[in-house]
Amino acid sequence: MSEHWQPTYGQKDFSVDKQDTLYDGFFKMLKLHLNHKTFAGEQIKIQRELFWRDDAVCVLLYDAPRHRVVLVEQFRVGACDNPEGPWLLELVAGIVEPGEGPEDVARRESIEEAGAELGEVVHISRFMPSTGGTREYIDLLCAQVDSDGVEGIHGLAEEGEDIRVHRLPAEEAFSLVRTGKINNAPAMIALQWLQLNQAELDQRWIDRSV
Repeated sequence: MSEHWQPTYGQKDFSVDKQDTLYDGFFKMLKLHLNHKTFAGEQIKIQRELFWRDDAVCVLLYDAPRHRVVLVEQFRVGACDNPEGPWLLELVAGIVEPGEGPEDVARRESIEEAGAELGEVVHISRFMPSTGGTREYIDLLCAQVDSDGVEGIHGLAEEGEDIRVHRLPAEEAFSLVRTGKINNAPAMIALQWLQLNQAELDQRWIDRSV
């Protein structure tokens, strides 16, 4: 059965023989010289460039009584060749700073990016968005929020942030995923998770105040 799958090999079955730093700034670019076992039981040597990103947190803000989500719109350089332009509708998100846990980041970034105070925070998953050449782990969360009055333009000027807050009916957000208007992985995953778990969250949060 698929739920019993385990990887064929583990950490002891590969080695990094050499590592070159190609770039070291806000992000890092490394060149790794690797040696790993093959499925035939042999060894293979490969070279790979690795884009190194620190751990991040993305949080979906959900107002259960109003059946409404809070999303943010901002310019994304990685979407420069997107035919509809590089302004995307996304989750509140941020990089984990030393000493922080995922919930700490979610609460800090929700204030910075949306002016929103969070209630209960639920962990959805921890995933790797692009393992072919990027090292990045994202903790995906969903948080209780009172969206009344959550609006406007936010972000830290010193970080070049220009962020607009959007409050949408959850069903409209689900539709934007279906039509491809919301096309970034964290938002898609979180909204599909909400669609599956909305009834449970409503029962849990609808009579609670934030």
